[in-house]
Amino acid sequence: MTAYECPGCGYVYDEAKGAPREGFPAGTPWDQVPDDWCCPDCAVREKVDFEEAGASEATGNSREVSK
Repeated sequence: MTAYECPGCGYVYDEAKGAPREGFPAGTPWDQVPDDWCCPDCAVREKVDFEEAGASEATGNSREVSK
């Protein structure tokens, strides 16, 4: 699975972990996140602005991503 990072604040959406508080359970692929979804931390960046951050970790903090 892959992770995607907001270039504005560093929030990472990890496909393996999803974003349950945003309504995306673990395992939700990036292509199933709506195009109009905004970063839940800074609310400024849109999905299109997120950058691929690499393969996701199976454990650890949602901001830790292997490159």
